[in-house]
Amino acid sequence: MNTILKTFTISSLIFLAFSCKQEPDKGKEEVSFKNAKSENYNISILLDLSDRISIQKNPNPTMEYYQRDLGYIKSVSEAFTAHLKSKRIRQIDDKMQLFFNPEPKDPGINSISQKLKIVIDKNNASKDLLNSINANYASQTSKIYVSAIKDNNFIGSDIWSFFDTKVKDQCIENDDRNILVILTDGYMFYDNTLMKEGNRTSYITPELIRKNGLNTKDWEKKIQGQDYGFIKTGDDLSNLEVLVLGVNPNQNNPYEEKVIKAYWTKWFTDMKIKHFEIKNADLPSNMEKIIKDFILEKKF
Repeated sequence: MNTILKTFTISSLIFLAFSCKQEPDKGKEEVSFKNAKSENYNISILLDLSDRISIQKNPNPTMEYYQRDLGYIKSVSEAFTAHLKSKRIRQIDDKMQLFFNPEPKDPGINSISQKLKIVIDKNNASKDLLNSINANYASQTSKIYVSAIKDNNFIGSDIWSFFDTKVKDQCIENDDRNILVILTDGYMFYDNTLMKEGNRTSYITPELIRKNGLNTKDWEKKIQGQDYGFIKTGDDLSNLEVLVLGVNPNQNNPYEEKVIKAYWTKWFTDMKIKHFEIKNADLPSNMEKIIKDFILEKKF
């Protein structure tokens, strides 16, 4: 009888020890899941309103490039609201905003952009507000593109300078998940920011690619061996994630797309940006999952 009792006691202790060991792991999984949902998002959208969106200069019979941009923005705002709706009201403390660089001369466009700066927390969050974000972003961004195209005064896009002087102050919050979505064709050029340091530049154009002999099969060897690329703008942007959408390489050079993406990749890596993706100007229906996965699923 004593032997049976001892056996039962030892078995019970082993069971209890195993149960106690497993319970904390389960708790950690639940905490981790809740933390992922309660994470605060700070999403910024940078628009390239250069002549890449011109219907006259860059027409596309399948879908105009500005319409593709609007589709991408729609997916971004839908991902943002999906994130908000996954949280309890008291957990909400999130932001979404829209930038240009340089700012358009049209004061109407700048006024519209102010309406697209959304700061939402437990004090102003409501079902009506959450449900209005997507429609508001769609209508207001459409006005921006229509106005820019009608104005037909495309002064270029100074993305390099935006990273150099503005991105840290305007797109990064210490305790948030900071995501910057850039809508651009992948080229950079702005008259007031043309800089060159060795083979590094603040710009990239089809002409520069041809001039540097990066339109041949040896393009990669030249970029690596002769240090072609963008001039570095920040020492540490590791708290920023970047999604580039709309890359539209010149079709006269079969290596153009790879060169453009190599420039951006090298630049982001130099700035210690850990999570980034660079995507072509595909149809919004093909890009929707890619955009939402990037925003809603942290991959590093």
